[in-house]
Amino acid sequence: MESKKIKSFTDLYAWQEGHKLVLMIYRETEKFPKKEIFGLTGQMRRCAVSITSNIAEGFSRSTAKDKCQFYSISHGSLTELQNQLLIAKDVKYIDRDLFKKLADQSVIVAKLINGLKRIKT
Repeated sequence: MESKKIKSFTDLYAWQEGHKLVLMIYRETEKFPKKEIFGLTGQMRRCAVSITSNIAEGFSRSTAKDKCQFYSISHGSLTELQNQLLIAKDVKYIDRDLFKKLADQSVIVAKLINGLKRIKT
């Protein structure tokens, strides 16, 4: 397998998989009750966007310490989103199958972010 040079944050697998999660969250929260637009819907969307935004910002930082700080913030937003997914399931805004699909994608993103945090250059 040929290694591809990473030139942009969009080349990072963590960002790519995070972006998939963002799109999934936007698509599914569109179906939530309208009364949740300023509640769970807005919170989940902000968290999802924060995940990829902080990956992008971390990518642009020059020191490993700065990069790791933004990747850690991204991971925190992901954990917050995972909590909100549990809430959405428990209040029956999403069913178990959809919850599993979204949760599985969040685990993929978490593993990739953890990989970014371990890179020292």
